[in-house]
Amino acid sequence: MTGRQGPALSRRSLIGAGLGAAAVAAAGSGQARAAGSAGTRPASAPARGHAFLAAAMDAYPDHGDLRLTQSYTDQAGLFSTAFTYDNALAVLAHLATRTADGLTRATALGDALLYAQSHDPAYDDGRLRQAYNVGPYTFYDGSPQPDGFVRPDGTVNVGTQFGFTGTAVGDMAWAGIALGALARRTGARRFLTGAVRIGEWIERTGRTDEPLGGYKFGVDGANQRLPFTSTEHNTDLICLFGRLDRLTGDRVWRERRARAEAFVRRMWEPDGGFFYTGTNDGVTVNTSPIPEDTQTWTHLAFSSSTRRYARSLDWAAAELAVVDHAGRPNSTVPAGQTYEGVTFSSASLVANEDAPIAAGQPKPDRNGVWFEGTAHLALALRDRGARGDEARARRLLASLERAQELLGDGQTVGGRALPERAGVVSASSPLDTGFGFGYYPYRHTGATAWYVMAAARYNPLRA
Repeated sequence: MTGRQGPALSRRSLIGAGLGAAAVAAAGSGQARAAGSAGTRPASAPARGHAFLAAAMDAYPDHGDLRLTQSYTDQAGLFSTAFTYDNALAVLAHLATRTADGLTRATALGDALLYAQSHDPAYDDGRLRQAYNVGPYTFYDGSPQPDGFVRPDGTVNVGTQFGFTGTAVGDMAWAGIALGALARRTGARRFLTGAVRIGEWIERTGRTDEPLGGYKFGVDGANQRLPFTSTEHNTDLICLFGRLDRLTGDRVWRERRARAEAFVRRMWEPDGGFFYTGTNDGVTVNTSPIPEDTQTWTHLAFSSSTRRYARSLDWAAAELAVVDHAGRPNSTVPAGQTYEGVTFSSASLVANEDAPIAAGQPKPDRNGVWFEGTAHLALALRDRGARGDEARARRLLASLERAQELLGDGQTVGGRALPERAGVVSASSPLDTGFGFGYYPYRHTGATAWYVMAAARYNPLRA
């Protein structure tokens, strides 16, 4: 995801780089155990994932109760950056635990997203930015950044140092999905109001009448509309608009859902059994690279009436499968360890292993496991429930749990030590996504949240 030399890209800010996507058998059941202290019961792997999410949320106690969750450990070099997408996932993962603490934390994060929506330094139109800063740090150029999530003037601390100031439809959709889930769980009207504001911003900003239809990518930091239309983003909107239809009773959301779904259906490749990534111009379908999330999220978002598209899970499981170990070129996996799962996209499998992923970054490992995507696939297989799906999902969950046990040891958030063996790294080794950025072995809120949801069989995209 990032390096230590300066700005990095999110997989939802691929401006100018094409479209973003936009070994222990018992462990796969979510019951892997870590050694606990004397007299205490060892925590389950999902519980340790939740502990990481809690620690990343509580990393800056001196900067107020209103807070978001830091996305990556300090070692990733993004300091206190909290991506909106990751925080939406954290809300959903906390809800998936179905505990009082999980609900309390989900509610607090939801309120922080609402605060960001109403206290932006420049806009009051329902948008959220790509990322915020949630704690103080000193930037690479030596400039101090003393503020937490809320600045002294009451505005939120937008992630300007890395250029995370734009607004992507996918990020907004996930925030709306999380707020909608909170509205449904708590009955609190404020969360539904926030979700509706997000939906209306997407309608105003993203709707397009281009031949392929759907909703476009969003706006950059200068508030300029971006020309791309993403399968991933429109898949997110199937859930968001469907959820708003159910929660509000306003049929306008049903039409908007149908519009997003029609775009996604147009991206289907029946001969190969997969979904393309989207379009750059609204006319021509991009046929390469083919990412993982457009295969798994589509299944998670579609209703049972569209099961014919579920072949995309088999495509992802077969065509993006990787196994990483120390013998691989550029692998950072310790000797004696092996991880299986899927990579980010078809381009990841043919990345140039002789060149850095980006300036100042390491060389990629073509077999690096993308753990967030591996969790997507595990959850989707469990949701589909065809012959062999549960066994395959358990193998993937076992790999995720082994990674949580063994990778990322000694990493910190806000300079604070993390709970032991808590948090899943984003990738087993440096991997090139094929979309202009990479993922690296740093513990990650997004990957951990998807693991927690997969272990709990919690589908965040089913309205």
